Amino acid sequence: MDDRPGFGLYVHWPFCQAKCPYCDFNSHVSLKIDHSAWVSAYLSEIKRLGAETEGRVLESVFFGGGTPSLMAPETVDAIVREARSVWKPSNNMEITLEANPTSVEAGKFRAFRDAGVNRVSVGLQALNDPDLKALGRLHSAAEGRRAFEIAQETFDRVSFDLIYARQGQSLRDWREELGEALTFAADHLSLYQLTVEPGTVFAERFARGGLRGLPDEDVAADMYALTQDMTRAAGLVGYETSNHAVPGAESRHNLIYWENGDWAGIGPGAHGRLTLSGARYATEAPRAPGAWLKAVRDGVGQEERTALTSEAVTEEKVMMGLRLARGIPLPSDQVISDKINYINKLTDNALIDTAGGRMRLTEAGRPLLNAVLRELLA
Repeated sequence: MDDRPGFGLYVHWPFCQAKCPYCDFNSHVSLKIDHSAWVSAYLSEIKRLGAETEGRVLESVFFGGGTPSLMAPETVDAIVREARSVWKPSNNMEITLEANPTSVEAGKFRAFRDAGVNRVSVGLQALNDPDLKALGRLHSAAEGRRAFEIAQETFDRVSFDLIYARQGQSLRDWREELGEALTFAADHLSLYQLTVEPGTVFAERFARGGLRGLPDEDVAADMYALTQDMTRAAGLVGYETSNHAVPGAESRHNLIYWENGDWAGIGPGAHGRLTLSGARYATEAPRAPGAWLKAVRDGVGQEERTALTSEAVTEEKVMMGLRLARGIPLPSDQVISDKINYINKLTDNALIDTAGGRMRLTEAGRPLLNAVLRELLA
């Protein structure tokens, strides 16, 4: 990996079969979807943004959601074709699609592959049925394993997600589950600590005292440390706070976010970052599916475009870049340097390392990312 930020396309498909109680993403349940209207809207937005970013080399396309594996393969094919025609595709463009096990069929996966998808991320989330039910998932553990097997048979690059620090989960439970996961992991996996996000069903349940059995902070920290040790021993390096990969198999699209590159975001609620005429802009689309379709029909599928100040750009670089194990080039801002010295004096162990002109969290600092960011960016 080098320090050159890339350019990508994020496509948000907002529909799911059911809303998971922990999810704060922009996802909706709908019984009827006009696929022709959606593909027309996506293609229109690609043309509009392509005209503003003419000549950019497209290094990645990421279909997120929602549940993108509910999309018609023909829709994915049309989007990929349009993106390839509007921008210059890189020689090894990464095209990722997120999939839920309940929407995985071998034939549909082959159709996605034929449409150009070359990387799939499967949302397993847990490997036992009681915990899957508690998480509101519709698939069984067996269905999850089979979906991942189909993905491995169909695509060269596959990843899966698991959530830990779940209700009633002990450190021993997580050690056993992660050990099982590592027996069939390919070259990438994402391991997220359960967080109770505002506005979710879990948040409401937690406020009522109904979300019992969550591990305390010390156990959760031990789970994080165990995760790093076990994945490292298996050859899957923790290159980002929650992501682990065989070197060279990192998610190239997500690296665009973390390395402060540019991406065009299309679809309901999609965010983007575009550098135009020397200025960096943050874009955001209307969140409601109907509102986004109407906005596109009216000519522009976004509701906000904000020019970022130099301070905001630096803040984003720090917030996103410190998630990476390799960190970021050390900012020249003297205020940042002073804060690094202050933070490192707070504990017996330095939390930030600045060797080689880069700023990165140390092993002691990585579990404390949020606390470090609060001090750095206060």
